Amino acid sequence: MTEQMSIDSAPPVVGGEPSPGPHYDFEDAQSGDLGALAAIADAMKSDNLTDRLESLKRLSVLALAMGEERTREELIPFLDESIDDEDELLLALAELLGDFTQYVGGPKYAYVLLRPLENLAAAEETVVREKAVESINKLVAAMDQLHVEEYLIPCIARLSTGEWFTSRSSAAGLYAAAYGKVTDAIQSKLRAGYEALCKDDTPMIRRAAASNLKDLVEKIEKDHVVTFAIPNFRHLSEDDQDSVRLLTVEPLVAITKRLSTEECKQYLGESVHRMCVDKSWRVRYMVAEQFVALATNIKDAELQEELLNVAISLMHDSEAEVRGAICTQLDGLADLANTEAIIGRLQAPLQELVDDPSQHVRATLAKHIGSLCRVFGREGTIEHLLPLLLRLLKDSFPEVRLNIISKLDVVDNVVGIESLSQSLLPAIVELAEDKQWRVRLAIIEYVPLIASQLGVQFFDEQLTTLCMSWLGDPVYSIREAATTNLKKLTEVFGVDWARATIIPKILIMATHPNYLYRMTTIFAITTIAPSVTPEIVRDMILPALEGLVNDPIPNIRFNVAKCLQPLTEALRKSSETASLESSVIRPTLARLEEDPDPDVRYFAHRSLTAISNAATA
Repeated sequence: MTEQMSIDSAPPVVGGEPSPGPHYDFEDAQSGDLGALAAIADAMKSDNLTDRLESLKRLSVLALAMGEERTREELIPFLDESIDDEDELLLALAELLGDFTQYVGGPKYAYVLLRPLENLAAAEETVVREKAVESINKLVAAMDQLHVEEYLIPCIARLSTGEWFTSRSSAAGLYAAAYGKVTDAIQSKLRAGYEALCKDDTPMIRRAAASNLKDLVEKIEKDHVVTFAIPNFRHLSEDDQDSVRLLTVEPLVAITKRLSTEECKQYLGESVHRMCVDKSWRVRYMVAEQFVALATNIKDAELQEELLNVAISLMHDSEAEVRGAICTQLDGLADLANTEAIIGRLQAPLQELVDDPSQHVRATLAKHIGSLCRVFGREGTIEHLLPLLLRLLKDSFPEVRLNIISKLDVVDNVVGIESLSQSLLPAIVELAEDKQWRVRLAIIEYVPLIASQLGVQFFDEQLTTLCMSWLGDPVYSIREAATTNLKKLTEVFGVDWARATIIPKILIMATHPNYLYRMTTIFAITTIAPSVTPEIVRDMILPALEGLVNDPIPNIRFNVAKCLQPLTEALRKSSETASLESSVIRPTLARLEEDPDPDVRYFAHRSLTAISNAATA
């Protein structure tokens, strides 16, 4: 840190006067002679990393046994002196100390934990340093102003002027937490210290400064956004390292939130444009990913018009990652100009993106293109977007097809299911037999919506056969979803429709030579049973199960035993439940209890017990 921060020469302080503290031997603990203490002590001295990790997890037990005062004066200094060189152990300790405040006497003594965390914040391993910074920031939230100024500020000063880059990079993550808890004079020194990090000779330090600038921008006063944040942002955004420049996009968004429209235009216009056309694709990618947040904060119409031009240029970017990132922003882009301009200017780039050579770009476009429907309106969507959706539905890459199907409800809300079905139904029917089972699954989940909108006649003519074919799909997830689909259709079209249309077709499968079809019959009728009348269960479903009770496949028989319980529950709506239980269900289960297969006997007994318990409840 610069000379402006006079406290940077302060010696390490823990609990008052500098002192290395006694070397604590755990076996000397006199707090109740607990056996756990000896075990922890042995583990801390072990050569086995796993044992030492376990001992760290149990340090709270040791701290409770020692008491708050001895924990502060002996255990914490011991941990500081005995810091291990194993990264895994250091990471665990860094995480532990962030939640150790309650064991040292509460927030008023949180500062005693800073010293070991300061050492951890200078560790070589990145994840250890990050966890140490996170834990220090936790402590700062609990500390009062006096302790922040007395203990944390010197800690930040030492880290900021450390010889190794590791400590200086960690320091950048502490300024924001400290800033709001100190006097104006110290705030000035903090800004000066952070500026020194922004101008550090080491790229890794500048990266840390760029990464944490966003948090500091949110804490500083409005005047300092202009005098401190913007100059440092500009310096970092013009860095010769693209790894530094790409990290300035989020601070830029944070800065735009703090400025007025005129100030954005005055101070940031040139910087924004430069970043949008940066020679590094990684910087352009970050701009594309944050594009809407950036453009929304800059409320100047002229500048937003320029940004829309930039967005369109990003859609033509030479790097697929950049084109994919700007596709995620389509919804927000639509709000940057009036509807006519959006429709006119986005058509050409969208046409190119639909045929993009990168399947990742096409998949991302498929996931987000539906958001444009609300701006295009019904007529514009039918005329301009539906043809693109149809091409994406026929894409060779399954994820593209899946993403379009998963967002069809967004399109439906704008154009209506009838128009959507007329345009896309042939493609949907084709996808129902797609070789990728996840695509077929997505279609199944969409069918009840189509059915509810188009009506029973259209469904019977176009989709009934398709829905029944899914019951014989080789993939279990498809068969399972198909049975749930039939239940939802029963709720849409009513019990009479189910009795006449789908239940007979399901029951025919009970005699199919392939056992999977017979198994699916059981799953389907079990799923549908709660949605139909007891009469249908009595007259149609129970008779069909009688043939399956003697099926040669044990899996069929024990699934019959399992399904009789939910069928009994469905029958309880009828006055004939008792007679059916005694004449059909219980005798069937009793017969299955004597089955030669142990699984069949088990499930039969379980169902019979559940039925009996429900009857007496």
